[in-house]
Amino acid sequence: MEVRASQRLFGGEQALRSHVHGQALELGCTAVAWAPTCTAALALARAGQDDGFAQPLQAVLDALPLHVLTDMAAHEPTLARLGCRTLGDVRRLPRGGVSRRFGPAPLQALDRAYGLKPEAFEWLALPEVFEARLELPGKVEHAAGLVFGGQRLLAQMAGWLAARHAGVRSFTLTWRYEFHRAKDSPDEERLEIRTAELTRATDHFARLLTEQLNQTTLAAAVEEIRLRADEVAPLEETSASLLQEKARQAESLMQLVERLSARLGPERVLRPVLRADHRPESLQAWLPATDAASRPRGCAPDIPHPTWLLKAPLRLAVRGERPVYQGPLQVVSGPHRVDGAWWDRAANGERSAMVRRDYYVMLSDHAGLLWVYRERGEREDDGRSAASPWFLHGIFG
Repeated sequence: MEVRASQRLFGGEQALRSHVHGQALELGCTAVAWAPTCTAALALARAGQDDGFAQPLQAVLDALPLHVLTDMAAHEPTLARLGCRTLGDVRRLPRGGVSRRFGPAPLQALDRAYGLKPEAFEWLALPEVFEARLELPGKVEHAAGLVFGGQRLLAQMAGWLAARHAGVRSFTLTWRYEFHRAKDSPDEERLEIRTAELTRATDHFARLLTEQLNQTTLAAAVEEIRLRADEVAPLEETSASLLQEKARQAESLMQLVERLSARLGPERVLRPVLRADHRPESLQAWLPATDAASRPRGCAPDIPHPTWLLKAPLRLAVRGERPVYQGPLQVVSGPHRVDGAWWDRAANGERSAMVRRDYYVMLSDHAGLLWVYRERGEREDDGRSAASPWFLHGIFG
C-alpha cells in the first residue's frame, strides 16, 4: 500500500500505521512492514521485521537473507556456494557476471527493493465467488467459541464485497468436525445467515452470527471453519457528508428486527402483510419479519375497511328485518359486494367455501360506525332472495 499521500487525512503517520496494522491482523495477515519501497516492505515482512525507516534503507536491506525476494530465492543454493548469504553480499558481486549467470530478474528485484528502479504492479484479480477457510488454533467444543474465527472470515468477506462494490443477502458458515469423533456424528455442519436487505455491514453480520451460534450445539470438537457468500449483488453506494458529523452508531430498524429474529426465533417476530384478497379476514397476514414472503404483495380493495376486525363475525339480532346492535342500525353506505375465494384451497387441496357477501357501513347510536355484512343467499321459487342473517365483522375507530 502506498500511503504517503494519505498520512495527514488519517491523523499522521503513526495513527495510520496503527490503523492499518490492526485491520490487517483482523484480515488474517501474519506480518505487516513499512519501508520506502513496496518491495522492501515485502522483504521486511518476510524476514519478520516491521520498520524500514529505523535506519537508512540500504543498511536495512543489506542484512536480510536471500529468500525474502522471490527472484533471489530461486538461486539461493548457487549463491550460497559462492559465499552469498544476504542481499548485501549479492550487491557486492559484479553485476555483469550475476546477470550472465542468473539472468536479469535477480538484479531487477534488487533495484526495485533499493529504490533504484520504479515498481509496477498488476491489479489484484478478485475471485468471482467468496469462500474463505480458517484452521482453528485449537479444538473448539462449544459453538460460541466459533465466533472469533467467524469474525475474522467476516472481515475478509467485507473487504471482498467492498472491492467488488457489492453486498450480500445471505452467507453460510460451515464447520468441520475433528477426525476422532463419534460414528454417528456428521463430517461437517453449516449455518446459513440471511438478511432482509442487501448490505456488507460487518458489525451486523457479526451480531447475527453470534446470536445464531449461541443457540447451536456442536456434535463434536471443531477444527476448521469456512465462510461462503451465497447471494451477492451490486450495492448502490451512499454519499457521505463532507461535514464533521457524529457517525450514527445505532442499528437500523431492519437490522434490529433481524437481530431479534435470530435471538427469539423468526416465528416470534412477525409483521403484518397486505395480501391481494377481497375478503377482509384474508386481506392481512402475519409472517416472519425476515421472510422474503413478508413483503407486501397486494393493495387493499377500494371499499371501506374498518379499523378493528372481529376475530369471528358476530351474528346480529333482527328487528323488523333490520339488524340491531345496541339499538337499531342505519345504513350509511353500501352494499359493497365481495364475491370470491374460488382460487383459494385448503391444506388438504380442497377448495375453501365461497364468500358471497354484501357489506354495509352502518351507524349505531351507541357503538358508532360498524362494518356489517349479509350473506347473499339463494333465490326463492318466486325469484326473491332468501332471507340471510346479518353479521357484525368490524368496527370503525
